Amino acid sequence: MTSGFIIGSILLVALYRYLPPPGTPLMLLRRVEGYGIHKSWTSFDHISTNLVRAVIASEDTRFCNHHGFDWNAIETAWDHYRSRHGRLLGASTISMQTAKNVFLWPGRDWVRKAFEAYFTVLIEIAWGKQRIMEVYLNVVEWGPGIYGAEVAARHYFQKPAAALTIGEAVRLAAVLPDPLNWSPLRPTRRVLARNAAIYSNMPAVVPRCPRPAG
Repeated sequence: MTSGFIIGSILLVALYRYLPPPGTPLMLLRRVEGYGIHKSWTSFDHISTNLVRAVIASEDTRFCNHHGFDWNAIETAWDHYRSRHGRLLGASTISMQTAKNVFLWPGRDWVRKAFEAYFTVLIEIAWGKQRIMEVYLNVVEWGPGIYGAEVAARHYFQKPAAALTIGEAVRLAAVLPDPLNWSPLRPTRRVLARNAAIYSNMPAVVPRCPRPAG
């Protein structure tokens, strides 16, 4: 990486600590594919804690306890990779997904993974957990052309993100792995199974990560 890239990336991360990202590479890609871009930024305090808890329970149960990387999940994924002849399973944390969504292109190649790790370290240092979650919930894809919690809540349930019930939040969180093919309103058997797993994980999840001591 050149010094220009390092300086530029640090400045961009610092800027997004305070300002909403205007868009993401995935949004532009989907636009080329023929989807629209429907997004609306809303602050962390105006997103239901039900949704925060459901997303953590769905995507990254150790979110509050790691520093960007879940090494247990990474070790498990690596073991699968070696034993299944190159099949690469995901071990992405919410921090890693946020770094990928905001700064990088979709894909699973090693070059992109290296950049993802770099940006993950930066946002963990510069943003902290609440800002990472706030950005993630505002840029993540929830359906064709649907980005962020506010637009998703209004599109699927005709209400603001702040008013989502536990059931609605779980249904939204369950479709995150495949938002173009899964719908909170028309759950497949696999989505229903994810709903059950999220409900099971939620009691141990807090909506705000404790601030580090010191």
